[in-house]
Amino acid sequence: MQLFYSPTLEKEHTTFTFDKEESKHIIRVLRKKEGDILFVTNGCGTLFETRITLASDRHCSTEIVNYTDQSQTPFRLHLAVAPTKMNERYEWFLEKATEIGIHEITPIICDHSERKVVKIERFEKIIQSAMKQSLQFHLPKLNDPITLREFLKQDHQGALYIAHCEEDKEKKLLKNSIQPAQHYLLLVGPEGDFSPTEIKIALEKGFKPVSLGHTRLRTETAALVACHSFVFANE
Repeated sequence: MQLFYSPTLEKEHTTFTFDKEESKHIIRVLRKKEGDILFVTNGCGTLFETRITLASDRHCSTEIVNYTDQSQTPFRLHLAVAPTKMNERYEWFLEKATEIGIHEITPIICDHSERKVVKIERFEKIIQSAMKQSLQFHLPKLNDPITLREFLKQDHQGALYIAHCEEDKEKKLLKNSIQPAQHYLLLVGPEGDFSPTEIKIALEKGFKPVSLGHTRLRTETAALVACHSFVFANE
């Protein structure tokens, strides 16, 4: 199944027209014609089955034949991850985390962050593409970048974790700390790790220190390992 995405599509709609870029791809690249079926999601859990009524490479029009709803998972996963120095590494994380099943992502700017500016529009496109490729109907929420200190001032609910490299007798393996069917929030720092002050503030805010294993991982690898651990624990 080839999946398309449109955030404006709603259940009460009876017809839908793709934009110029998607229309060109559908007609010229995929060679679709009138009468062919296309599947579209609005990123909110609904899958629409549509039939092409006008095969134009400028405005491919369809009629909505049917729709089905995909229920939300019994857990919710939010990762707050510092942008990496090499931008493509963070983009790789966004793509793979979306494929695995993350729900929300926040880029956090930390004391040791070497990259403090990110292209949020490009990140959005990567997440959308990964959602379509992995045939999912819920688009992960991507928040605007925020400093860790400001992020920690917000009211965060659920199971709160911070993965850092400092020695801590209270630190446990993440896989042994996950209770199924909860809301999770994990903080993952930059290449230089969180600063001692940031760790102290997070612990004071109720975040539990966790380890992702016995080897030192890159930021994007740590985030992906954590993502898989949470999803696997809820299978």
